[in-house]
Amino acid sequence: MVHPLRPLLFALPAERAHAVTIAGLEAWGRVGAPLAGGPVRSERLATVVAGVAFPNPVGVAAGVDKDGRAIAGLFALGAGSVEIGTLTPLPQPGNPRPRLFRLVEDRAVVNRMGFNNGGLDAGIARATEATRAGVLGINVGANKDAGDRVADYVAGVSAAARVADYVTVNISSPNTPGLRDLQHGAALDELLAACVEARGGAPLFLKVAPDLEWDAVEDIARAAIDRGVDALVVGNTTVTRPGLRSPNAAEGGGLSGRPLRELAARRLADFARATGGALPLVAAGGIDTGAEAYARIRAGASLVQLYTGLVYGGPGLLRRIARELDALLARDGFDTVAEAVGAGGR
Repeated sequence: MVHPLRPLLFALPAERAHAVTIAGLEAWGRVGAPLAGGPVRSERLATVVAGVAFPNPVGVAAGVDKDGRAIAGLFALGAGSVEIGTLTPLPQPGNPRPRLFRLVEDRAVVNRMGFNNGGLDAGIARATEATRAGVLGINVGANKDAGDRVADYVAGVSAAARVADYVTVNISSPNTPGLRDLQHGAALDELLAACVEARGGAPLFLKVAPDLEWDAVEDIARAAIDRGVDALVVGNTTVTRPGLRSPNAAEGGGLSGRPLRELAARRLADFARATGGALPLVAAGGIDTGAEAYARIRAGASLVQLYTGLVYGGPGLLRRIARELDALLARDGFDTVAEAVGAGGR
């Protein structure tokens, strides 16, 4: 069923529609969200990951609310967690427009936003003041022209850790030149060592790309475990273009949405194998139904995150997926989400 607002939003350019949506959720968060009931809750859906209690495992991925304007409104849609950002130390405009494209025929999006955000200080201030009905994550990155990217991440982690329930280090965006190089070798080890030291007592998550070969998966898993990272977010957008039909398929940037589903699921399985259960995993990419969320949990994810699914599924999707997931867990005799994590591989 198509949400009645979708035709109106789809009549606007994609980035404008996104801004209108966030503005609406920001306003609703101030006025109507307290009446909406907040995150979907049940004893079966409640779970603890990295020492943090999540009311349900269905969350909003970074990129939806870059500047932390709509935190209360997003929780009111039923999310158990909201991850804002990516925030960089200094404000930056991002890449030239147009830079966000709908691929309607594929239920997908291509973006080359380039970490556009109002900066760390403004985002942290909003997060501090926000009413949070669930778990708040803050996703941090480096400025495009940073002379020392590790220093940028340390600044972000240190500031975010004072406010967030967890902090995510994002080294997986394809839209900042050279950023994904931090996923490998000595550069990754140096970054993780610095960020772990900067996080204080906050759990530290690492967000990685789906475009990784097995050797890189193994190396990242080993470095994350050795350095004391608390969870891996698998993953981000892809630079591949698997079987697309939309006229916008040739646009440069990262692809998200349903065509990413198979790749994201394969990479999750790889990281589940590589970590051997030593690290919680957060699944992102192509999740737009309760059945898909359940499949990722059975494949090893403790949490799932949505972004592009919300573009096509509408504001009721978070609540719908959480309820579908609850029913699927009950159907298969699981008393908790945690019991189902990795059950498909046992």
